[in-house]
Amino acid sequence: MALKRINKELTDLGRDPPSSCSAGPVGDDLFHWQATIMGPGDSPYSGGVFFLSIHFPTDYPFKPPKVNFTTRIYHPNINSNGSICLDILRDQWSPALTISKVLLSICSMLTDPNPDDPLVPEIAHVYKTDRQRYEATAREWTRKYAI
Repeated sequence: MALKRINKELTDLGRDPPSSCSAGPVGDDLFHWQATIMGPGDSPYSGGVFFLSIHFPTDYPFKPPKVNFTTRIYHPNINSNGSICLDILRDQWSPALTISKVLLSICSMLTDPNPDDPLVPEIAHVYKTDRQRYEATAREWTRKYAI
């Protein structure tokens, strides 16, 4: 079941890729993918290319995939291990969701962080109290790690 669904998503991604994102298997292992997200132009991540690893559970799509950033990023909802705080990767997961939709949600999170559900409270605090400093640091990290 999982393999059939993963193959279908791979075909759909090839046919209709989401803008500024790509994803596909690492080698022959269909349960382990690598994805890339281009930093959105209207965000401090603009110009950056961010790599993510995706691990599908054997009971996919009934359980969410594990998605992590492998490129360092300064963001209130993404920690230094690359873990992502996003409801659809946790309790709001639904088998109707696809990797394409997950990547688009992550893209939109780069443009609109959620400082009220942070994984890194310090960054959320800077985001809320000193937006200029937040954006400058995010741009600096993008230049350092994602270009």
